[in-house]
Amino acid sequence: MAEARIHPSAVIEEGARIAPGVEIGPFCVVGSQVRLAEGVVLKSHVVIAGDTSIGPETTVFPFASIGEVPQDLKFRGEHVRLEIGARNRIREYVTMNPGTEGGGGVTVVGDDGLFMAGAHVAHDCRIGDRVILVNNASVAGHCVLEDDVIVGGLSGVHQWVRIGRGAMIGAVTMVTADVIPYGLVQGPRGHLDGLNLVGLKRRGATRAEILALRDLLGALGQGSFRDTARNRAGGDVTGMERDVLDFILGPSDRSFLAPRPA
Repeated sequence: MAEARIHPSAVIEEGARIAPGVEIGPFCVVGSQVRLAEGVVLKSHVVIAGDTSIGPETTVFPFASIGEVPQDLKFRGEHVRLEIGARNRIREYVTMNPGTEGGGGVTVVGDDGLFMAGAHVAHDCRIGDRVILVNNASVAGHCVLEDDVIVGGLSGVHQWVRIGRGAMIGAVTMVTADVIPYGLVQGPRGHLDGLNLVGLKRRGATRAEILALRDLLGALGQGSFRDTARNRAGGDVTGMERDVLDFILGPSDRSFLAPRPA
């Protein structure tokens, strides 16, 4: 801790591991099991609790509460963890909870994410890299958000839901079933509303790849997602089509958000 910059008003409990180059601002509280890697910045009034690790160069803004006990009535104080990766930006009033015994005991957040003001990551979630949760978006327990997912402001993701890589959830949307990779979902009770074309173009997807995904999306709308995926899985498909097919055939007991009925 000798090479860290810690404001005199901050409370650092004995046992916390603070790497060189960490900055801890006024009135922060850091618990005894916390590990802060090189270059982590806690702006002010930040609470980091429990067995929580935060990766290099992550910045946490005022009034965020990270690692406090999960909001699960079944939690009985068992040892659980929260692992946060590198270069995340965790804005004001964000809450992130550790896992529970029933969900594997750990919540994992990847690298390079942006968690805007008031966003919530619940217990036992798996959040990928470059994920964006816009203001007041909430992700319930046991959810999986793959890389490059964006969840719009004031949206909610139901527990146990999976959202595939590159998908976008529009603002004020309730997501109650799995979302295929690169899908676009919007509406008070979300329906699959095409492809996340903006995200695909940002990723450098070719016209041929986008057209192939559109064709696959049309086929999925004609019947069972899993039956269609099984029929196509053995064929000649692009890498992005393979992402969608593998996601559909992956382990899950939830249904999928489908296109809005005509």
